[in-house]
Amino acid sequence: MSAFDLTPPTDAQRQALESSLSPDEARVLLQHGTEAPFCGVFLDNKRDGVYCCRLCALPLFRSSTKFDSGTGWPSFFAPFAPEHVREIRDTSHGMIRTEITCARCGSHLGHVFPDGPPPTFERHCLNSVSLSFTENGASYDDPLQRGGAEAEPAG
Repeated sequence: MSAFDLTPPTDAQRQALESSLSPDEARVLLQHGTEAPFCGVFLDNKRDGVYCCRLCALPLFRSSTKFDSGTGWPSFFAPFAPEHVREIRDTSHGMIRTEITCARCGSHLGHVFPDGPPPTFERHCLNSVSLSFTENGASYDDPLQRGGAEAEPAG
């Protein structure tokens, strides 16, 4: 069970959060788009910390689970907590894939594939624009003003 509050944002909170998105962020997070490969700001990020949802700031993946998949998108072999990421069957574009979304706000993150490294053999392939980053020891962003675990330092 997560220490983070997974209650979805209210309509007013969602509107405020969505108004802060760039057109590219809105296209990916809200309309299930994809950014071009090899261009994302977090592809080559080597800092220690936690990758969070760009919209609601829920922690999604730790840097310790990041690996170079060669695909052009930041890839991780395990989520921060299983309940922080929701999996949805995606049959768009003539393929069957598993979409991953933020469990708190429903924002589109990317897809998960069964070709990652041990121990999970999963490759969570994410769009950089779907993410924010909190370095270990720094405070998490808390745009929903939840307090609790959100008030603790990342790490």
